[in-house]
Amino acid sequence: MKPKLILEKKAFELTITRLCYQLIEIHNDFSRSVIIGLQPRGVFLARRIHAGLSGILKKQELKLGSLDVTFHRDDFRKKELIPNATEINFIIEDKNVILVDDVLFTGRTIRAGLDAMLAFGRPNDVELLVLIDRRLSRNLPIQAKYIGKTIDSVASEKVKVEWRETDGEDRVWLVEQETINSQDVKKSDRLNE
Repeated sequence: MKPKLILEKKAFELTITRLCYQLIEIHNDFSRSVIIGLQPRGVFLARRIHAGLSGILKKQELKLGSLDVTFHRDDFRKKELIPNATEINFIIEDKNVILVDDVLFTGRTIRAGLDAMLAFGRPNDVELLVLIDRRLSRNLPIQAKYIGKTIDSVASEKVKVEWRETDGEDRVWLVEQETINSQDVKKSDRLNE
């Protein structure tokens, strides 16, 4: 299977803007809400959402944090996982937490995030925001409230989110497991032009 482009740059930007406006509808001025991105890839989306909200609301004091879930994962002894930094310099006690990740697949990373988050207090409410929801492969009863795009895919496929900060351009691809290397996706993209 050739890599399939799910979101190109313009659609990527519009999706993030739409997610920001959906959040504003529910959270209003964000005085009781915080945004926490799950390390490593959810942090990119959380920063974009934070920047988008700051621009729309003309507020700079929106609380943004990042959360490492490595040691809360149920598979951390089976894989070579590299811990990332947790940066939450605020209390989440009685706050409305918007937990952010790039792709929702089995739900296991989100479950780990919920466990890790409790070290910072007991939130009033937790909502999940994801860029891509792979809805057919859930292992746990977890669902996102805010979804950029929902896709149906098979187990042998992988969603590859490229961020301009690390990959040079914002795009989302659906690829076979063997071709998850970004260079393979870029080569295939050039062949299709």
